[in-house]
Amino acid sequence: MQDALMIGFAGLAVLIVLIAIRIPIAYAMILVAGVGVTILNGPAIFLSQLKTLAYGQFSIYDLSVVPMFVLMGNISTRAGLSKDLFRAANAWLGWMRGGVAMSAIAACAGFGAVCGSSLATASTMGQVALPELKRFKYSGSLATGTVAAGGVLGILIPPSVVLVIYAIIVEANIVTMFMAAFIPGIIAVILFLLTIAIYVRLWPEAGPPGDAVNLREFREATINVIPVLVIFGLVIGGIYFGYFNPTPAAAVGVFFVSLYGIVRGDIRWKDMRGALLDTAKTAGMIYLILLGAEMLKIFMSRGGVPQAVAEWMVSSGLAPMTILVLLLVALIILGCLMDSLSMILLAIPFFWPVLVELNGGDYVSAAQAGFGMGTEDLKIWFGILALIVVELGLITPPVGMNVFIISAQATDVPMSETFKGIIPFFLAEMVRITLLIAFPIIVLWMPRFLSG
Repeated sequence: MQDALMIGFAGLAVLIVLIAIRIPIAYAMILVAGVGVTILNGPAIFLSQLKTLAYGQFSIYDLSVVPMFVLMGNISTRAGLSKDLFRAANAWLGWMRGGVAMSAIAACAGFGAVCGSSLATASTMGQVALPELKRFKYSGSLATGTVAAGGVLGILIPPSVVLVIYAIIVEANIVTMFMAAFIPGIIAVILFLLTIAIYVRLWPEAGPPGDAVNLREFREATINVIPVLVIFGLVIGGIYFGYFNPTPAAAVGVFFVSLYGIVRGDIRWKDMRGALLDTAKTAGMIYLILLGAEMLKIFMSRGGVPQAVAEWMVSSGLAPMTILVLLLVALIILGCLMDSLSMILLAIPFFWPVLVELNGGDYVSAAQAGFGMGTEDLKIWFGILALIVVELGLITPPVGMNVFIISAQATDVPMSETFKGIIPFFLAEMVRITLLIAFPIIVLWMPRFLSG
């Protein structure tokens, strides 16, 4: 048993090295898992797993929602939704000091609600918002920092592919997770807007006011954004109120986003073909990572690594809440090294058993539980916290994928200035995490309310 445990920890160390030298994480996980299981149980066991594991993993119905939401995001990117969202937000907020930056945040939130991808949100909104921010002479750090930070809203505001994957890993209800994400997502938008307001009050020259629009332009911009709000209402409202399961809801979203783009003339056959090809590539990548994660989970379980980590944490004498904070800090550090999906797939199978043990097991009452809540509520609460710290990884050096995307678009702004502009938003996220840890009801209230 001790030898198996050592092999498991050695495999984990090798995996980290492979990721650090930029081996694709799916291949790294499959390689480590294959060699590890072969050493522990022989090649026959590993080959036997390969025979059935892929089919068993990919035939899960819940996973069909992933390519549908990815396709909706790809079509949304090509359909011009981002321009309408930014124009409407700018009509409402742009006249204030810092208003154009606030408009970018509001538009990022709206686009993320339809797209579900942080990277796509940052990339698309960067193309729309950065020229306007530059035109009104916003400081480089505030302009790029705003769009990079606004991009992270796409990962939490439903629909979110990463949230779906988390729900599948811990066997949580996807609809419930979407419900739980709504209020924390709104809080993020409010805190980001307040951050900009405080920033431009301290440094007025960083964010001058934009142009006030006349009544006709205001009305036109507001009317043009109504189709986007209707699509969001159909998809998310349909899920929340039980009219659709997530997969049919995503299909409805794909249909109406496509219809919207075709009617506007922004979507042609080559655009649809490009969206389908990009979706196939992204979905294939996600599924391969899922396969690698499942194989790695089997190897680690056979080596006893998750059980050993959970036992060590439980016997450490630290309070459950202290260990939770340490796990969240570990997720932030991991976010500096890999993308959000890979981080969730790699970390959650280790962290979740620890939290269940700290909570007293799978079948304890809320009164007896270490976190003061049952296992189902813990799944929801921890999932939202985990996704928020995963967001931070997208804007945290040295990786900070959103920062790289925005820096590639704003070539006149040094990357160091963009990271400087991120700091106020990072602090706002720390405030949000603290609120959600201190008051879990913020996360749990909406699922309880909508569930009856």
